Amino acid sequence: MRMDMKKDIGAINQDVMVNNNGNFVEQEDEEAGLSFKFSHLLASKDRDFLLSPSGAQVKVSELEGKIVGLLFAANWYPPCRGFTQLLIGIYQQLKNNIPQFEIVYVSSDEDLDAFNGFYQNMPWLAIPFSDLETKKALNRKYDVEGIPCLVMLQPKGEATLRDGVELIYRYGVQAYPFSKERLEQLHEAEREKLENQTLANLLANNHRDYVLSHTSGLLTQVPVASLVGKTIGLYFSAGWCVPCTKFTPKLISVYLKIKQELAEKQDHEEGFEIVLVSNDRDQESFDSYYNTMPWLALPFGDPEIKNLARHFDVQGIPCLVIIGPNGKTITIHGRNLINLYQENAYPFTATKVEQLEKQLEEEAKDLPNLVQHEGHHHGLNLVSDGNGGGPFICCVCDEQGSNWAYQCLQCGYEVHPKCVTTVHG
Repeated sequence: MRMDMKKDIGAINQDVMVNNNGNFVEQEDEEAGLSFKFSHLLASKDRDFLLSPSGAQVKVSELEGKIVGLLFAANWYPPCRGFTQLLIGIYQQLKNNIPQFEIVYVSSDEDLDAFNGFYQNMPWLAIPFSDLETKKALNRKYDVEGIPCLVMLQPKGEATLRDGVELIYRYGVQAYPFSKERLEQLHEAEREKLENQTLANLLANNHRDYVLSHTSGLLTQVPVASLVGKTIGLYFSAGWCVPCTKFTPKLISVYLKIKQELAEKQDHEEGFEIVLVSNDRDQESFDSYYNTMPWLALPFGDPEIKNLARHFDVQGIPCLVIIGPNGKTITIHGRNLINLYQENAYPFTATKVEQLEKQLEEEAKDLPNLVQHEGHHHGLNLVSDGNGGGPFICCVCDEQGSNWAYQCLQCGYEVHPKCVTTVHG
């Protein structure tokens, strides 16, 4: 969800992943070992203090011996505002128990009023807006190309963690103390959980062994045990999310067709179900959104919702994770498969996807190489992964696509082949 500051604002990377090699780089030699001082980084020849939320001056020297996060952000970029709200909660949880932790805001705000308006909601320290040279030096030193960016500094010059944003989204307070050793522990725990993953330990907990259904308009409890052996889609979604409300009707149509096909086969060994994992903001919104859906759901506000989002590293919604009959993850890209293949994507396995890709290749042989599409004033060229294509968002249906597309080579406009409306005459 970071913006590349070297690109247009619209060029946003929405598939941020945590790099499993540790995301650490070593401090430069002059900052290694016992000679490391935060004053080398955060003070200047004319200033030895940072600002506090109250406007008071806090000596940089008071940070010595602490773990310090440098937050590079700006009020004008919405993902920064969203991440800052999340980080405030994490910061307050940590500070209540661990005084050896601090965050320093490094502003990219447009002017002093914007800085003051954004910073007044933050509970941590900040470099004064007027100290442009220190802010520039920190951006250069840590090669900050995207915001929000959270760089975590250890007190004695140990390895520096530069992907704090992703780790906060993925692990929250569990990431503390943001060290290489802690990150390795979290990765190992994830590997063990994936290896031992079952539907029961994904969807149930000590206080709840069921999911919800609203058959005939009444909420009922469906035991998680009754879902074992079925292919399950975990649908991360919310009613306030525009892409979600656009994708949900398509998913409902596909879901009903898959269920009908399975019923016609009368194969009791197979089964398919979807479970809503809601990111709605209140019970009323959840109820309203869930009432449009024909499938199951986790209860609103259930603690497993955050655990599932963290477990599958869900960075954006809508997201459809497919779990196989054995309880193992088949794919986290169920949404893309639905967009490409509709109900034919079931059961979403690698074998099925390979079969569908080959079928798509055959169909593409009959497609024209150049079309005039009524929704665009330039001609569109047929492209694939091998000749300039790849993952894209269709400019007609606003849904994900990959492999084959019609693309404008002049401006990057792309559409699914099925969404092209050819201009005749």
